[in-house]
Amino acid sequence: MSLEPARFDTIPKLLLRNAQQQGRRPAFREKEFGIWQSWTWKEAHEEIRLFSLGLKALGLKRGDTIAIIGDNRPHLYWAFAAAQCLGAIPVPVYQDSVAEEMAYVLSHAEVKFAVAENQEQVDKIISLKDQVPSLIVVIYDDARGLKSYDPTNLHAIEGVQSLGRDALKRDPSAGAEWLAEIDRGQGSDVSVILYTSGTTGKPKGVMLTHENVVVSGQNANIFDRFTPDDTMIAYLPMAWVGDHIFSYGQAYAGALCIACPESPETIVEDRREIGPTYFFAPPRVFENLLTQIMVRMEDAGRTKKAMFHYFLKVARRAGEKILDGKPVGTGDRVLYALGDTLVYAPLRNRMGFSNLRVAYTAGEAIGPELFSFFRSLGINLKQLYGQTEASVFITLQPDGEVYPETVGKPGPDIDIKIEDSGEVLFKSPGVFLKYFKNDEATAATKTPDGWVRTGDAGFIDQRGHLRIIDRAKDVGRLNNGTLFAPKYIENRLKFFPEIKEAVAFGHGRDYVTALINIDLTSVGSWAERNNIVYASYQELAAHPQVYDMIERRVDELNKALAAEPMVAGSQMQRFLILHKELDADDGELTRTQKVRRSFIADRYAPLIKALYDGSERCVIATEVTFEDGRKGTIEGDVRIISLKTYSAAIALKEAAE
Repeated sequence: MSLEPARFDTIPKLLLRNAQQQGRRPAFREKEFGIWQSWTWKEAHEEIRLFSLGLKALGLKRGDTIAIIGDNRPHLYWAFAAAQCLGAIPVPVYQDSVAEEMAYVLSHAEVKFAVAENQEQVDKIISLKDQVPSLIVVIYDDARGLKSYDPTNLHAIEGVQSLGRDALKRDPSAGAEWLAEIDRGQGSDVSVILYTSGTTGKPKGVMLTHENVVVSGQNANIFDRFTPDDTMIAYLPMAWVGDHIFSYGQAYAGALCIACPESPETIVEDRREIGPTYFFAPPRVFENLLTQIMVRMEDAGRTKKAMFHYFLKVARRAGEKILDGKPVGTGDRVLYALGDTLVYAPLRNRMGFSNLRVAYTAGEAIGPELFSFFRSLGINLKQLYGQTEASVFITLQPDGEVYPETVGKPGPDIDIKIEDSGEVLFKSPGVFLKYFKNDEATAATKTPDGWVRTGDAGFIDQRGHLRIIDRAKDVGRLNNGTLFAPKYIENRLKFFPEIKEAVAFGHGRDYVTALINIDLTSVGSWAERNNIVYASYQELAAHPQVYDMIERRVDELNKALAAEPMVAGSQMQRFLILHKELDADDGELTRTQKVRRSFIADRYAPLIKALYDGSERCVIATEVTFEDGRKGTIEGDVRIISLKTYSAAIALKEAAE
């Protein structure tokens, strides 16, 4: 099982190395029925070996594709490695995909095998049998509810591992042949096909090689000094490139430990128990954490609330400076230390961040106030910029060079350039091989000399840090020539705990408007405290006092924008609160919760028209998809609010007052 270091160019070879060199260290943890279970690298190696030999006995071979569908579970992560040991290619699928989305990916990728977490996912797969003729074998992890199913080509993971065990008993050379198959693998082989979230059309299958995944993982570990002593909690979709690199590529490259929570609902409590040292979350997760903190503080007693807000001011003054090792006065250092004992440490513990050494956020821009809030509590939160086609990493923020308005410097072995159009291009070891069965899209994204177009507009500042303005295709101008960057405005709106989502419009228009979703947790808590009765999101969103609250927030942002010359002309003049929450099942968001802007513009065209024609109300009916797949309609009589805008002088004067 011994391999030379230079030959650790694939995930299976790293598995062998970790089992040999870090065999006693924990590799995977999973909470089930309230109890944490652990597997060392040596134990994980054996589980994967049996799984892989069983897959071979069922007919999986080099070049075949195998779908993996479900929540984060060790057995599903093992399915990746088990398939890769044979030279097969995993294709993870978003577990909350509706049938149409899943059918497209399974059919397009021509999958022959599928590994599913439970009955729910098995049912989806079986219902798509006629649409995916290539699919032969279905394997499941959780047997509950599947006892009466036709066992033909339906296997439990334990059953597949038993086939592997039988193969070893029948043929003593089977183990050596398995090692030889691993040795055949090369860094240039396709490691995984990850489908993009499809914000502008059908998802594209991004083909990453083992070298892409392994080198990206190694470089990231070196950058932040991750070692086998570090632990991550795996809770984000396995079909997303971030989870694949963080929880798989980096874990195998550095022999890190991966912990899988019991369920999506128990993530925070499970995180508290595990105490990860490395954590990643998109801005939405940090927004929700802040909302929960603020809601809890509203319910706290007067003394506790006063103490919280006092030490929050201390944290804003000194927290980030202390975190970055910058000079801070003795008085503030003493106050911050006291605040850490009374407020900051309990908050970090409540969020599961007591042992946290590094946290990252990416996926979309994070509000600067939100970013600074967490850093001021002593959480080493940093930003990175990346995409699926880069195996995640394009830029990262070095310790001591963390700025809320930038996404960092080019990562190890990565080059960046900005075209005259403002679009960001990059070269790196993580550059994807190509799009599966889509040479036209590949040619449009990769230049002949190896640069990759990101589709994002940005610039390099005087410190050598990259600043992203918006998606290149989304950056526009108002009719008066003012720059309009919708994502910047939307992210600023979402910093307010009462606002969950926002979609801004303005390109080719006379002024900026916005569609807003309220945050049901935050606004619902406020309603309860104020004895406001409501029966649904729609009813609460239409409440006059909720409109007054959101109007104050938008007005507050307009004052802030007025003081920023680049975006002063992008102050909002009208807004409305949507009668329903934007939902991925309705096509309004991607599975990674990104806004599908063009889809929303078409779906809510009557509302957008009303925002610009002076209407004070607009009636609209919208089709929705319920959790069980049924369709229905939500009708709403939506109010439209007009706002005043500010000059820079007035905004600064009011801020001073």
